[in-house]
Amino acid sequence: MDFKGRALICPLDWGMGHATRCIPVIDRLIALGYEVVVAAGGRPGEFIRREYPGLRVIDFPGVEIRYPGDSSMVWAMIRLLPRFLRGIHREHRYLKRLIAMTGATLVISDNRYGCWYAGVPSVLITHQLAIRVPDRYRLTEKLLNFFNYKLISRYTACWIPDFELHRGLAGNLSHPRELPPNARYIGILSRFTGEPDVMALADQPAFDLLVMLSGPEPQRTILEEKILRQLRDINLQVAMVRGMPEAEEIYSLYGKVVVYSHLESEKLRDLILRSALVICRSGYSSIMDLVTLGKRAIFIPTPGQTEQEYLSRYLMEKKIFFSMGQEDFDLFYALEMSNNFHGMVIRNDHKILEEEILSLRGSR
Repeated sequence: MDFKGRALICPLDWGMGHATRCIPVIDRLIALGYEVVVAAGGRPGEFIRREYPGLRVIDFPGVEIRYPGDSSMVWAMIRLLPRFLRGIHREHRYLKRLIAMTGATLVISDNRYGCWYAGVPSVLITHQLAIRVPDRYRLTEKLLNFFNYKLISRYTACWIPDFELHRGLAGNLSHPRELPPNARYIGILSRFTGEPDVMALADQPAFDLLVMLSGPEPQRTILEEKILRQLRDINLQVAMVRGMPEAEEIYSLYGKVVVYSHLESEKLRDLILRSALVICRSGYSSIMDLVTLGKRAIFIPTPGQTEQEYLSRYLMEKKIFFSMGQEDFDLFYALEMSNNFHGMVIRNDHKILEEEILSLRGSR
């Protein structure tokens, strides 16, 4: 296939979801003849290295964030706001060096707002067009969304990983009253496929429950410890994936829980399909993966993370997935209530994504 150019992919390094949903983008770019370089730091960078051993991965550190141990994340984010803004400027300066270093002819950023360049077609992937804040901070919401749109306007295009009709999968987050002029819905982005031969694994359940942990510390560890305590008293066959790609461990607990530090995408897909029920955060990338595979799930949003709290509430109101807060999480109760929520199935052939990639050639 003819060489179409060199694409630089820059996923945000807050949790794994921004990197995992870049997989279909990377695959389509390679299929269309692009050479792909990934700029990512921390666990997302390690994840990409393991998924694509042949790709060049450059360390691209972002603003380090540790979610507070209590639920005061909003205050923590407010205090960190100046640091985030400085981080956007640093990202932009470093991106110029990356373009010079790699010869990139296309930049695709997943939620990194400093990764645009005037001389190169630049794309922002985000489902969060409408930023939500707790009610007591509602006066700041309009200002935050104004700045969000200002940042989005710097990009050649804004790709929304959702469908346009019926408020999509992300509800008001991805369906604001007015879209940015450069925004396009491209359908959901999942690293998994829902091909019939793949889905046949669901007929061979090996585990009653799969627990998938993810996200920044210390909340990842807090949830892990809470669930493990409750698993002692439950008679189920359980798999747990800790979301730690830097480690390579497999071990068992209580004679009924198999623990994996990390699994590559193909193995994780098979494990999800062979599990009757999934427990995970209500991160948008996880939601897209679950509906692609048509799995039932229980969501536990990260405390104080308004996006996850909104998504879990929105999908619970639509009777798709059951959700329960971390502080009061009761595994027995959640398992019982989840029987009333049957999930949903959404397929995406990524045709719109391919069309959008092709339309960028020659822009700017």
